[in-house]
Amino acid sequence: MRDDGAGRERHGCRIDSVDVHAFEVPTDGPDGREQDGTLEWDSTTMVLVQVGAGGRTGLGYTYGDVSVASFVESKLAPLLRDQIVTAPAALWHRMGRHIRNAGRPGVGAMAVSAVDVALWDLKARLLDLPLIHVLPAYHDRVPVYGSGGFTNYPLDRLTDQLTGWVEQGIGRVKLKTSRHPERDPQRLSAVRTAIGDQPELLTDANGALGRKQALYWARRFHDEWDVRWFEEPVSSDDLDGLRLLRERGPELLEIAAGEYAYTTRDFAGLVEGPAVDCLQADVTRCGGITGVLEVAGLSAAHHLDLSAHCAPAVSAHAFCAVRRLRHLEYFHDHVRLEELIFDGTLAPDGGALRPDTGRPGHGLEVKWPDAERYRVHGTRAA
Repeated sequence: MRDDGAGRERHGCRIDSVDVHAFEVPTDGPDGREQDGTLEWDSTTMVLVQVGAGGRTGLGYTYGDVSVASFVESKLAPLLRDQIVTAPAALWHRMGRHIRNAGRPGVGAMAVSAVDVALWDLKARLLDLPLIHVLPAYHDRVPVYGSGGFTNYPLDRLTDQLTGWVEQGIGRVKLKTSRHPERDPQRLSAVRTAIGDQPELLTDANGALGRKQALYWARRFHDEWDVRWFEEPVSSDDLDGLRLLRERGPELLEIAAGEYAYTTRDFAGLVEGPAVDCLQADVTRCGGITGVLEVAGLSAAHHLDLSAHCAPAVSAHAFCAVRRLRHLEYFHDHVRLEELIFDGTLAPDGGALRPDTGRPGHGLEVKWPDAERYRVHGTRAA
């Protein structure tokens, strides 16, 4: 970037607009539904935040209820206007303090996450740099694993989806389990037969099991189907249960959790003990990119790898700045939605996502004509 007056002026410019939108996209599951161990849904909602300054616009998003959009508008947008844009971490801290009484976890954390991603994207665009070059990057790509395998998929769709990822060169695939545990042996056998012996097989119970039940299935998953990853075998709120699984389960079966952690204190509970073999963080829930950087330091200090949960289009940049990076969840719903809404999404290459360094920021642009049909909140600026 040239060190000229225009560049210096952009570097010190102030926020002049905050626009919020939400889009709801129906699932493509059987009968329009998808299921995991504890939840059923028929759509996925993205809350999109655009922050403008210096003639540029930064874009951030989260996945959550449309109420997140209202939270951004009522609590965060007034706080951001006329603030200098080039210190996203300072604005992250300011937002966190401001929402103390409204509630930091849950909706509050998701709102801050969307805004924080937009602020980092805006900073990079003002500097005419790709986001990965603005962050303290350790890597130039993020390994991925294919994720979907919903519990209501018929066996043919389940095996087709997972073998499809393997055929794309993705060496790890994950399916949902434990909604009806008695059905899992047939599902796992079908998947292992379809993908072969070499790909790594991951499972996710979404907290559906009790402690002893989860220990029983952990042993079976490992011994019969060579499963190496058991995500949320019990609720992520049950730290003692996670520790029990980690300590008494098969040595080669890793216990993972963290996708529902919103604050640094949430993550601290998971690494104390520790309760997991591999920590997870979701950039759209844990406070955005600034939150990921904070969690990355915590994981490194406790000698734990950090895995990115979902939101692949922005996680591909953010998690390049994680020293103890494990991989990124290439989640069916989010991949599908991001490709519908955005231009500039990334496709796996050699089992990894590599940020596009030819575009400023994270490289995403809204395909407004395509997105409009899914709008449930906000109006497009003229």
